[in-house]
Amino acid sequence: MKQPLASVIPNFVIAPMAFISGACVMTIEMLGARILSPYFGGSLSVWGSIITIFMLALSVGYLIGGRLSSRSPNPVTYACFFIGAAVFSLPVILLADAIMEPIFLTIIDPRYGSLVASVLLFFIPTAILGMISPYSVRLMVSSEEDSGRMAGLLFFVSTVGSALGTLGTSFYFVLWWEVNEILWGATASLILAAGIILVTNYLVNGPNLKRTQRHEKQA
Repeated sequence: MKQPLASVIPNFVIAPMAFISGACVMTIEMLGARILSPYFGGSLSVWGSIITIFMLALSVGYLIGGRLSSRSPNPVTYACFFIGAAVFSLPVILLADAIMEPIFLTIIDPRYGSLVASVLLFFIPTAILGMISPYSVRLMVSSEEDSGRMAGLLFFVSTVGSALGTLGTSFYFVLWWEVNEILWGATASLILAAGIILVTNYLVNGPNLKRTQRHEKQA
């Protein structure tokens, strides 16, 4: 079934957005241990807390994103996912110490302290990033015949982005920049992605929407 015209942006724009979201997820996850280590150490249990929360957050994001994608998907909502993820990543940069210190003082066991800190710092932005993949699939699919191919392409692109985000962060970024500088870069990438989506939507759909509005007024 064809999508409404107002919901269409080119697939060659959507695919890189999935790449960016995948890269940002893993960049933030790889930095999670560095962020938590001053308070909870860098043990395997801390990594287990981070990975668990990221997996749960992504699963929630996939579920919500899939449901939202069935309700008249449009590029503006799609862009809002990127903006929301960027905004809710700011506490990781600006308020990490203020969030972790009372947890450290209250919860003696670093396993559970790191788990609670991971929830407060990472759950919401990661869940929002998880919404992007299913929503991307819906925006790219124009017919039932294309659904499997487009889903495979999007998950391929997103996973490659995750792999390169992991490699880039662990091999290079941490050598070149401070943790907060890398996080600011990820946040800026998400805002840039939202801007590209909104500009593309205006260029592609703006003239058609104006014509439709004129026709409705004339009728």
